[in-house]
Amino acid sequence: MNDKQPYKSVCRICHGGCGALLFVKENRLVKIKPDKDSPFSNGQMCIKGLATAEMMYHPDRIIQPLKRVGKRGGKQWKKISWETAFTEITDKIKKIKNESGPEAIAIGQGTGRHHFMHVVRFANTLGTPNWYEPGLANCFIPRVSVCNYTYGGFVSADYYGKTNPETILFWGHNPVLTGSDGEISFLVKRALKRGSYGIAIDPRKSETAQKCGLWLPIRPGTDCSLALAMIHVIINENIYDHNFVENFTIGFHRLKTHVKDFTPAWAETVTGVPSNLIITAAKRYAIAKPSVLEWGVAIEQTPNSLQTVRALSILRGLTGNIDAPGSDVFGNSLLKPYPVLKNKLSRESSKKRLGSSEFKLLGGFRAFMPSAHIPAVLKAMRFGDPYKIRALLNFGSNPLVTIANTKNVFQAISGLELVVVSDMFMTPTAAMADYILPAAFWPEVNQIMEIPYVAEHAVIAQQKVVSVGECRQDEDILTELAARLELPGSNETLEEILDYRLSSLNMTFNELKEKSYVFPEMQYYRFRDKGFRTVSGKIELYSNSLRRMGYEPLPVYNEPPESPVSTKHLLKEFPLILTTGARRNVFFHSEHRQIKSLRKKHPFPVAEINVKDAEDYNIKQNDPIYISSPRGRIKMRAFITENIVKGVINIDHGWWFPEKKDTDFGIWESNANVLTSDKPPYDKAFGSYQLRGLLCSIRKITD
Repeated sequence: MNDKQPYKSVCRICHGGCGALLFVKENRLVKIKPDKDSPFSNGQMCIKGLATAEMMYHPDRIIQPLKRVGKRGGKQWKKISWETAFTEITDKIKKIKNESGPEAIAIGQGTGRHHFMHVVRFANTLGTPNWYEPGLANCFIPRVSVCNYTYGGFVSADYYGKTNPETILFWGHNPVLTGSDGEISFLVKRALKRGSYGIAIDPRKSETAQKCGLWLPIRPGTDCSLALAMIHVIINENIYDHNFVENFTIGFHRLKTHVKDFTPAWAETVTGVPSNLIITAAKRYAIAKPSVLEWGVAIEQTPNSLQTVRALSILRGLTGNIDAPGSDVFGNSLLKPYPVLKNKLSRESSKKRLGSSEFKLLGGFRAFMPSAHIPAVLKAMRFGDPYKIRALLNFGSNPLVTIANTKNVFQAISGLELVVVSDMFMTPTAAMADYILPAAFWPEVNQIMEIPYVAEHAVIAQQKVVSVGECRQDEDILTELAARLELPGSNETLEEILDYRLSSLNMTFNELKEKSYVFPEMQYYRFRDKGFRTVSGKIELYSNSLRRMGYEPLPVYNEPPESPVSTKHLLKEFPLILTTGARRNVFFHSEHRQIKSLRKKHPFPVAEINVKDAEDYNIKQNDPIYISSPRGRIKMRAFITENIVKGVINIDHGWWFPEKKDTDFGIWESNANVLTSDKPPYDKAFGSYQLRGLLCSIRKITD
């Protein structure tokens, strides 16, 4: 820590990466301001970042290790020292490892946290292949993997150079609100203000869609068919980039034949989007260049995840909207990869990774970030099939709220011998633990952030400036556990790891803290000299690599397994379509419901309902309602709006009630995952399952 006030850092409350100025007095954070010098957030910060101090010093924050006394879930705890916690936890890990092998220990973590790669490192050195993160099969990794196979690298929108995008195609993505993975929402808003024409594909007219010139109201889960129709239009209207396609792609003629029958008229019958809007959107994206395709998690939360993402990725290749100013561009590869010590996980152990043989791009050796399939992990916990998982070490995650099929998750965790949770607050999952370890918050953490994530145009220093109670950074907790377990790499400090990563820039972490960030000038058109980093050296519209793995080389549309088309027998009881991923700017997934200044702005969970549906069901604004699916029932408040497709219900996700401390925190009341299923069919490559486009019913609560 240096002595210069204010300290420059980067907010990590969400994935955003907003520049922050931290003011400290007597080891206490007294003020936080957005950094006006940040080229990424431009002196702005969302309401969550501004509430940092309220979160840090909240009276309910866990600031000392806790050990369960009494029955699991009984919420009886005693305070213990770190020494006692480390000793007892390592003894139990050693016992399980010696008796059942390291694969009997599962390691879970939350989405995109500062400790993400260090958790993977710990799992590899412990020898367990069974680490997971709730989103990997259903969020982001399908996009990264498809980009690697199609273009040879991940791409992200160019909001950083001198050329503003002419067109931004927002597909299942609401970045004006969410600002994910370093693609900060302020940059999106700035591009739109500067004249970018927005096209939004979404069943609801989201906050982003409301700033767009065109909205395509799609039936949830049918995105692949819409993308295929847009490919059809671009090829048959002869508006693809001829020079780019001829010189820098392979498989065009096969693609042209493949999409012959995927007309806008066909797509209209599948998606509900009028064919004239499909044609308009395709023409605008292809002609009004440079164009950006901003894709979001909605396209991955389906058993057709691989093919949906592939179809969208082909749009960039056809139009040449890749690695050009103002289009989707590759990163700079500024840092050395995080040393996750993958070689310490034996080949024999890798073969035991649950789901690896079935889902090659999630858990196989070709996967971008090999991880276990969560439904298989839960099955092993509950039934010992194919072997018994006996323990869960959980870092910054709340699976009782954030993983599909809450009942299954609850039963799986209930039967474990050891549950360790590292978190800031008592959550429904922490309440099931044997040990709770007090985790550090972002102003208490040293780490490097890449912006955007994976694409990496810049690196920013996140620095520790204060500490609260006995809270520890997750990386330090993992390193201490590794040392006591005598694991490889445990003698390497976090600072040494950060210095190693920065050595490619000839600087240390301390030097980066002084500088705050490194942001080289954008580079474009590198493929002209070097080609693309694919097997063919070109963009692969037809993917031989996927074909050799047993997957379709050209994208194919499959109707969701539960839908008005696939499961007509359910329509009498469940006549409406459910989508479960609504985000609010005051929360990040399941976090911050106990933060007073944020909760008062969104005090209860809501279900968005079209005006005409509300009339049909005699529901008024703010009425309490039941939402039911074939798997369960929850209650929310009705939010009646014209900004959602008739027949579609959009519900908040991540809800629990911290104030209900004497019960189960209300995890069965308004939790979207009570309605979802983790059952097959799964995506063949990633194991993705259906979280959107499910069937549901609604009813006003009158008792």
